[in-house]
Amino acid sequence: MSLHVNGVRRDLDLDHRVTLLDALREHLGLTGSKKGCDHGQCGACTVLVDGRRANGCLLLAVTLDGRAVTTVEGLAAPDGSLHPLQRAFIDHDAFQCGYCTPGQLCSAVGALREAAAGHPSQVTAPAPQEGPVTLTEPEIRERLSGNLCRCGAYPAIVRAVAEAGTDAAATGTGAEALA
Repeated sequence: MSLHVNGVRRDLDLDHRVTLLDALREHLGLTGSKKGCDHGQCGACTVLVDGRRANGCLLLAVTLDGRAVTTVEGLAAPDGSLHPLQRAFIDHDAFQCGYCTPGQLCSAVGALREAAAGHPSQVTAPAPQEGPVTLTEPEIRERLSGNLCRCGAYPAIVRAVAEAGTDAAATGTGAEALA
């Protein structure tokens, strides 16, 4: 099978029971995505599959043959410059231990894409949406509610996502520039 991981085609020979998270960490050496609960409840393993958020621990790698996967390692630009969300996380000190940060970043990219495309969340006003959803604090909190931070850095994470959400480049990734 093959995956396009962070813009590069990777051919893999895997047991059919290997999760995407284990394929990334154990077979490709991409250890940015973390194994937290291994039940899809904490979001530490969040990656982007074809640009959409997914919990890597819940997906069997063989079901993703030919798909594009972006991990935290693929967010930065090919020249190494940080993604707007990475920069905002640093500027707002939006991490403490850092364990959840890769999943938070990938989830935030997906959340910004969803909002930019006008996809409502549970807290989006019921009025008809035309264009992007405004990223209020409740919007950001709801959209990132699947990613837990044991250190409690939520206020800084929300501020970082709000700041990065004003940058149109925040919905793109370095991996897409390579693809």
